[in-house]
Formats: sequence, structure tokens, C-alpha cells
Amino acid sequence: MHFGERGSESFGALLRFYRERAGMTQEGLGQRVGYSKSQVAMVERGERHPKGRFVDLAEESLDAQGALQVVAAEEFKRGGLRPWTEDYLTEERKAHALHVFQNTLVPGSLQTEAYARAVYNSNCCPTLDDDEVDKRVADRLARKEIFMRKPPPAISYVLEESALTKPLGGRDALREQLHHILDIGRLRNVDVQVMPHNRETHAGLAGSMILLETPSRTHLAYVEGQWGG
Repeated sequence: MHFGERGSESFGALLRFYRERAGMTQEGLGQRVGYSKSQVAMVERGERHPKGRFVDLAEESLDAQGALQVVAAEEFKRGGLRPWTEDYLTEERKAHALHVFQNTLVPGSLQTEAYARAVYNSNCCPTLDDDEVDKRVADRLARKEIFMRKPPPAISYVLEESALTKPLGGRDALREQLHHILDIGRLRNVDVQVMPHNRETHAGLAGSMILLETPSRTHLAYVEGQWGG
């Protein structure tokens, strides 16, 4: 089973109940499902969602009689996110600093609803149904929470000019999107720069990239392509 990106206190409490009933430690369960002790603890606290085959393996290991699968299916729904995207979003939500270079589209964390919907509606392989588009748009809009966090993270964007001129969703959607970028750029902790068309070369020719600093000052780099991230 594969689930969306958010954790759940309800699922976590149920997981802890069945784990303790089975007389198993967090470390022991982690060994069964391929997680560390701390990762199992995060799932139980509702801070991390169960990825990959976590639910199925925990269900089998704890003899939960289908309860974990039923609650997980209801709590997390099916978001269709790829595992590498889920891993990145987990880090983005708690980042101390975020630095984004984008050369093709407006970055997801900056997208308006109309722009995000146009991006997902243009997905042709596979074509997404309306319910799936709605779920993905909602998940994308939820990323705006990073701008309201306290203390605020340091955020910077370098956007190629071409990413700001594609009229995805039509002229009105693009106009709304550009005004939104201007509004976010006025925040004291956000810096938005635009790379003009006439740059002959630059360090981002290989594509978009994200540099992220965790609360523990660990530095991570994230890149994404068609088949992996």
C-alpha cells in the first residue's frame, strides 16, 4: 500500500497499541519494516507518514487483523506521490533554510491553485483523473505553510525568466501567479531573483535543484527528473 505525505496521530496511536500488545519494542518493529527506531517513533507520534510497505509489514508483524490497513487507507488516502518526493517534502516542512533554482516552472511552494491545477491537468503520462488532480493540488497548496512558520525559515528562489513567461492555465492564471510571487517576495525572510534570458551560461544548466538546511544544520541537495529524485 502507498499513502500520502502527512502523518496521523490516530494511526500512530493505533500502531503503538498493537506494537505494545505484541510485546515488541520500536526498534524491534523497525527491524521488521525496514525503519530505524526513531522513524517508528515519529510515525507513532503522527510526525511521519508510513511509506512503502510499512503498513503491510506492520500489519503482518503485529497481527492487527486488518485494523492498521483500514485506518491508514482512511487517514492518508492515496496521494500518488513518488517516494523521493515524499522524502523531500518531509524535510521541506521542517527546513531551517531553503534555496530553490527552477528553470522550467514556478516552484511548487510558490504555485497558486490555478497554476498548480494547470500543471497537473497537463500531465499526460499517465493522465490524472479529476479526484487525483484535486488531491495533488491540495497537497501542493499545503506547502505554503512554510511561509507562515515561526521562527520563519530563510528562503530564496532563483527563477529563470522563461519559467515566468509560460502562460500555463491562460493569461489570467499567469497574471495571478506573478502577483502571488511578488507578494511572497515582499516577506522579510524570502528573496526572489530572476535570471534573464540573455545569460549565456550559468551553473544550473543541468536543471532545477533545491538546497535545504535542516534544523540541525545538515545540508541536503535535491534534484528531480522524470524517473527519479
